[in-house]
Amino acid sequence: MTHPVPASHVLIKRAYEPPAPEDGVRVLIDRLWPRGVKKEALALDQWAKELAPSTALRQWFGHEPARWAEFQKRYAIELQTQAEALDALRARARRSTVTLVYGAHDEAHNNAVVVRALLLAPSRTAPP
Repeated sequence: MTHPVPASHVLIKRAYEPPAPEDGVRVLIDRLWPRGVKKEALALDQWAKELAPSTALRQWFGHEPARWAEFQKRYAIELQTQAEALDALRARARRSTVTLVYGAHDEAHNNAVVVRALLLAPSRTAPP
């Protein structure tokens, strides 16, 4: 059995917040670069576009809270095709802190929340 990822090892941060030493490894998980943010300002270690929602799913969701539950399900299904990338991120989070960086305005309803839940889930296929 593999060891679970400690919840304290997976942080979420908006791209518009300044980086901090406690962020550990910073991974942008959006398909699009955050508007108005310079590359140096993000201080990224990785841009994991493959872990972002598809353009079709992102546009369908439109950050509408009423669609949140369905978005989580659809996104988790999409991420099953990226199991290797998700497993690599999970392995990294077992060892040290990983901060999932995202650009959305809504801090409660965004793709980073879903990815974090999947990283912390006991099995990779468990929905958030």
